[in-house]
Formats: sequence, C-alpha cells, structure tokens
Amino acid sequence: MRLRFFLIPVCTLYLVVFAHTVLGAPAQGICALPSSLQDEVSKKYPAARPVSMEDLSEEDRQLFRKDHGIRCPGVARVDFYGDGKPTWALVLITGENLKRKAVLVVAHQGEQGWETHALETTDGTPVVWGESPGKYEDLDGKKTIHASSPVIVFAGLESWAVVYAWTGKAVEKVQVSD
Repeated sequence: MRLRFFLIPVCTLYLVVFAHTVLGAPAQGICALPSSLQDEVSKKYPAARPVSMEDLSEEDRQLFRKDHGIRCPGVARVDFYGDGKPTWALVLITGENLKRKAVLVVAHQGEQGWETHALETTDGTPVVWGESPGKYEDLDGKKTIHASSPVIVFAGLESWAVVYAWTGKAVEKVQVSD
C-alpha cells in the first residue's frame, strides 16, 4: 500500500516532465544548429534565421509534415559532399511575409572551421530536405544528374523544387518540378 502511494506521485512527476520535454519543447529546438555553426551563420547572415514551422502557412505546414514529419523545414543535415563530415543545408530568411527573402546555404565543417556557400536566393518561404543519391532529371528531360552522395532539395511547397548535387568538383542543379 505504501509503495502505491509513493509510485503514483513519482510516475505523475515523470509523465509531466516527459510530456513537457517532448510536447512542450520549443520549435526552435528542431531547428537548432551546432553552436559553432550558429556563430558562423550569425556573422555572415546577421539578420537571417532558419525557416521554422511557424513561418509556413497552415497548408504548407501540413504538406511538409506529411512527407517529413516534425523535421525543421529550414535545416537539413545531409552528407552532401560524401565525406562524412558535418554538412547542413539551411534556408535562411529575412523580412516578413510579402517582402521575405530566402537564401539556400550549404555549410560544411572543414579543418579550419565552417565553410558556407550560398547556392540560391529567392523570394518567399521555401523549405529544404535531403534525398538519397541517385538519378535526377530536369523537367524537360534535357539534363540529368547522377548523384553519388545525398542531394539537397530546395522547394517552394506545391510550386517548384530544385535538386542540388555535388559532382566532386562543383555543385550542379536540376529543376525537378515547377
């Protein structure tokens, strides 16, 4: 009997802490970057921040969650260069809604720290994710990329999508939907 009176409060406390940690975690948690990368991004893009779920319309949130679950729409860890070193694809935004600008950045941790490269800029609030190596063909069927390492997909949901791949020498891209 005593054990029961002891276990009920302990289990209740555990459930409250667990639920707060999992369900009450701020959305920024899933969009958090390693602190050294956050420092580098803050220096190069001082007014920018990664796209979060709150930046998407309700319809776009549902579309993104359907295919990607609870991942961050503006941050994707992907072995883009195929070397196993930490690499992140980021969609950094500035401005508000109608005047929003977005830049796709790939950040790769090298021997001297983080190297960042802007791959594309656009208006609006696009998202990013990684895909497996493979064959990617453009809309016209005129250009094909055979990616030997994972690729970055940069997309305006229900609008357009561009695949970026590292060839070993340069970044190539193909528009896969419009």
